[in-house]
Amino acid sequence: MFGMTQTSISIHWFRQDLRLADNPALNASAKSGTVLPIYILDNKNSDQRAIGGAGRVWLHHSLKALNQSLNGSLRCFVGDPLEILERLSKEVKAQSLTWNRLYDSGSIARDSIIKTTLGKSGLSVLSFGGSLLWEPWETLKSDGTPYKVFTPFYRRGCLNAAPPRLPEKITQIEFTENTSNGEKQIDHLNLLTNKPWERSLIKDWHAGELGAQKRLTEFIKNEVNDYKEGRNFPIKTNVSRLSPYLHWGEISPNTVWYAAKQKLEKNPDLEKDIGHFLSELGWREFSNSLLYHFPGLPKTNLQSKFDGFPWTDDDRLLRAWQTGQTGYPIVDAGMRQLWQTGYMHNRLRMIVGSFLVKNLLLHWHHGESWFWDCLFDADLANNSAGWQWIAGCGADAAPYFRIFNPITQGLKFDSKGDFVRRFIPELANLPNSVLFTPWEASEEILHKCKVKLGETYPKPIVDLKVSRQRALEAFSSLKVQIA
Repeated sequence: MFGMTQTSISIHWFRQDLRLADNPALNASAKSGTVLPIYILDNKNSDQRAIGGAGRVWLHHSLKALNQSLNGSLRCFVGDPLEILERLSKEVKAQSLTWNRLYDSGSIARDSIIKTTLGKSGLSVLSFGGSLLWEPWETLKSDGTPYKVFTPFYRRGCLNAAPPRLPEKITQIEFTENTSNGEKQIDHLNLLTNKPWERSLIKDWHAGELGAQKRLTEFIKNEVNDYKEGRNFPIKTNVSRLSPYLHWGEISPNTVWYAAKQKLEKNPDLEKDIGHFLSELGWREFSNSLLYHFPGLPKTNLQSKFDGFPWTDDDRLLRAWQTGQTGYPIVDAGMRQLWQTGYMHNRLRMIVGSFLVKNLLLHWHHGESWFWDCLFDADLANNSAGWQWIAGCGADAAPYFRIFNPITQGLKFDSKGDFVRRFIPELANLPNSVLFTPWEASEEILHKCKVKLGETYPKPIVDLKVSRQRALEAFSSLKVQIA
């Protein structure tokens, strides 16, 4: 990795590419000279969304891991990237600056100004695609417009495009010495929060590039088998759990894509499972394409007809949802998993999302904001597109009238109740027959199992039948308004 000292200096600006392997911008810097690796916590640009609480914790540990891989050479800054890069490039007499692209409008605007300003000063500023399999402008329809439906996007836009580039190997890199102590600089970013997420991360995850590689190896070796079906059951391990690593760029999607392809070549009988996994990577591409082509995605309904939707405001209901106190066990188990671990199983994300926007009739913005703060993998594209999908107002969205029933969803995907019992210990002694409907249990059973509805566990905060009808009527009123 480390080669002979070169005279010219190239700054590599790490962003959401916190890795050495398959890092196109870093490799380009290495070819230009001695590499000065930096990270900037941007607190200047108001249109840049601040990193959520759980994301900050993950970032802290990821930067620590990256700095170790860089032999302590990572330099960290807080402030306006333009000001920092102008000052730093002059200070070290840098000849070039590289980064891997981001695709939200705020980052694009910021990066464009930086590229223009520093370019005028004689600095070579180069950006690369290191976060996606295909750039958003490579997957357009034949008429040059972006896809709004996933299946044609993936089959025609992605699979008919040129194959994703092969992962790049780590080239010889000479890094500059950080005399200021990279560990202390990371600590000075003040990323840690006193929340359960941090304990969960240390216990259950291994942030950083090595952790990402290990997670991929384990998934491809064992857990991709039965992925298509097994991924729907929150108690099973047939999920990749790669989303935080992909978000922070601790592993490239190209590395993941070709690892899955290689497994398929050796095990053609896994075509259904691996093909489905690859399509999930396609969903990630789709979300980023939407964010790029429709920059209002995090705030604005993609389907404008929903702008007049009669959402309600009820802080009590919202708080019950956030804290896992709705009285519906599968919903509460999912929300408690989120708060305690910084992660939520994908099936549960759909269940709790449907409950919020349909049974509680609360705006999807509330859910998007809560997930943004609580998820390790909080990604602007995926989070925004996902919530618009469940709310029925996004691209290729689930029909609004598709309302997940938390009772039947629990019975189907947690039939033995193992997941619910793990996160709702106060219901652990209830028999399966009433575990997902504790209000239907007899007084005898409740007493025997030490459950006091309204005290140890809440009564349902809404009636499913009534709230479903209310949601459908709200949607019908919207259609009338449009007409």
